[in-house]
Amino acid sequence: MDGDLITMNDLSNEEILSLLDDAERLLPVAHGAEYLPLLQGRLLANMFFEPSTRTRMSFETAMKRLGGDVVNLGDVNTSSAVKGETLYDTMRMVDGYCDMAALRHPRQGAAQYAADACSIPIMNGGDGAGHHPTQTLLDLFTIRQAHGRLEGLKVALVGDLRYGRTVHSLSHALARFDCELLFISPAQLAMPDEIVDDLTGQGAKISMTEDLIGAIPDVDVVYMTRIQKERFPDEDEYAKVAGIYRLCAADLAGVKGDMIIMHPLPRVEEIHPDVDSTRHARYFEQAFNGVVTRMALMCRLLGVSVPGGEV
Repeated sequence: MDGDLITMNDLSNEEILSLLDDAERLLPVAHGAEYLPLLQGRLLANMFFEPSTRTRMSFETAMKRLGGDVVNLGDVNTSSAVKGETLYDTMRMVDGYCDMAALRHPRQGAAQYAADACSIPIMNGGDGAGHHPTQTLLDLFTIRQAHGRLEGLKVALVGDLRYGRTVHSLSHALARFDCELLFISPAQLAMPDEIVDDLTGQGAKISMTEDLIGAIPDVDVVYMTRIQKERFPDEDEYAKVAGIYRLCAADLAGVKGDMIIMHPLPRVEEIHPDVDSTRHARYFEQAFNGVVTRMALMCRLLGVSVPGGEV
């Protein structure tokens, strides 16, 4: 891979699998059972121009578990952005302070723009409704943990497929591993046509429905998503679809025994808490996996070999 991770197109299938293997080796370090200061003396800039809990904290945890340190942008409202400083100038400044940066920004394309401004590696932590490749890595790791493989699975992507950057990145990656994709959404939140066209151009097998409960007995993975109020230009349009899908334990009676339920979090009402105690729930493990996969990625981008792995 080159020096940045902006979309999953920056990684070949072989590089994805290699990163997941490195992440597997780093699990004891991520859990705190071992100390492996591979990134001691290195600094990560956490540049979050949009609210975040899991992504920001997992980048910070990953860097510190590996012996490195973190500089956080902090509240955007107390940064020079409120004085009119451009993203380009901000990132040029960070380029001189740190060894790598994770960027989340509300504007689609911002991560590539930042990468063009910087010589240090840039990791896209989510750019508007565009891409979220580090989330995709942890999603793939979670799926492989549960099923022992990525190839040939049937995956249902549910909810906000129009604005959900997690499902945009994940669907492309799954198609590359010959997974069958089932898109479950109301018509106004359907997967964008250009993404569907790209996927079918890759030869992906795709089907679509609005019926969640009727569709899930067949699938290996159910990937739930939140209806993203903040991305709707019209609050009335949001009100029409808010809470449209709710999954509870009683809905799981007919599903496969090894089916897993995932969610990039935060959840609102899409998954009832009674699902948490079922064998299908994987979303909290999924959130933890953000630490170990980002550990593997940061080592790779900084040219640091994970013991037993490769650079």
